[in-house]
Amino acid sequence: FGIFFTLCMATLCGFGPMESASIAIIGAADGPTSIVVANHLGISANNPGLFSAIVVAAYSYMALVPIIQRHKHERLIRMEYEQRDVSKLTRILFPIVITFVVGIVAPGGLPLIACLMFGNLLRECGVLNALSETAQKVLANLITLFLGLSIAATMSADKFLRPQTLLVLGLGLVAFVFDTVGGVFFAKFINLFAKKKINPMIGAAGISAFPMSARVVHKLGQEEDNQNFLLMHAVGANV
Repeated sequence: FGIFFTLCMATLCGFGPMESASIAIIGAADGPTSIVVANHLGISANNPGLFSAIVVAAYSYMALVPIIQRHKHERLIRMEYEQRDVSKLTRILFPIVITFVVGIVAPGGLPLIACLMFGNLLRECGVLNALSETAQKVLANLITLFLGLSIAATMSADKFLRPQTLLVLGLGLVAFVFDTVGGVFFAKFINLFAKKKINPMIGAAGISAFPMSARVVHKLGQEEDNQNFLLMHAVGANV
């Protein structure tokens, strides 16, 4: 909902189809996904000022998750979760199978999903501990550092300090808010008919600020009821 509403808004504001799509994707995506989409649609090469504004907005608005849903009686809704053991073979096969399936269904998203799944495989195989530790800490920090430097290099004053940048930030806010509200209200709609109620905060995890959205939903639930464990349900929606 956030994506398509913002797509219409951006088009009405005078942005082209590819620019509007790149801005709208902020509503359901975190930083890396927005970068991939904007780069794939040619925004990084054709309009670096707009590209940097999109990235800044995508990384900034993840902080909105805690302020959207405020009804205490709904936060108290518990969702049952039964923990069960998953075999080592299943944990190893999971990232491999997912990578193949995504490669067939959505090859454009394969670079992102393959990296995520490769990280899972490194951790679960149990024989590459040094590589797993490096990927989780040193490598991740280095990539974040170089990402920040490379994006900052596109933020020259003549390209970034423009009214268009403020417009993108505003549209990014609209995208995030409406996408989160859409998820929360859809959960409320399901609860009108469902025997087992869904905690509406789960809808806020529909944005792919992974895994931060799921952690925030779980934390807010535990602030109201410290025996309410929403993390696994929220991660399911977040993924």
